[in-house]
Amino acid sequence: MRIILIGPPGAGKGTQCQRLVDLLRVPHLSTGEMLRAEIRARSTEGLQANRFMELGQLVPDTLVLGMVTKRLELADCRAGFLLDGFPRTLPQAASLDDLLERRAMNVDGVLELSVPRDELVRRMLARRRADDNPEVFSNRIAIFEAQTAPLLEYYARQEKLATIDGLGDADDIFGRIKIALGKFARDASR
Repeated sequence: MRIILIGPPGAGKGTQCQRLVDLLRVPHLSTGEMLRAEIRARSTEGLQANRFMELGQLVPDTLVLGMVTKRLELADCRAGFLLDGFPRTLPQAASLDDLLERRAMNVDGVLELSVPRDELVRRMLARRRADDNPEVFSNRIAIFEAQTAPLLEYYARQEKLATIDGLGDADDIFGRIKIALGKFARDASR
């Protein structure tokens, strides 16, 4: 299966991604992890991306799309993948659709983890990652709401969106995700 996981920072995407990878046996393509790896490696792309990330801004589409394109070309992605952190904007979604169409593929489903803002802030304060200071975090949420949220309508029109309540125990959330995956599998077999 080719699945996209969408949710604001702190929604629990990382926790659920590992469970999804184990269940689906597909690679987890996290653009956040890709970007952090490039920054640690001090690559040209990483240094460029870091300037945006330090301000809590989205990394330009060209940088992110280039990384995703290279990754999707690897053999382990032929049977499926789990995209986390991409697409984040409508232009990125259109670019992804074009990229997959050229490879005779499509997205099977999009999972949205929905979590209220006050819970996102509580989770951010608990995890204490280097890029999670309150000001940057608030900016990341605002950017998500403004630029990424329109993706929900985009994928809903394609009948590929499942909104998952991201509150509660991780096992309960994963149970809700598995129900949505079952629907995606039934839809793909039609």
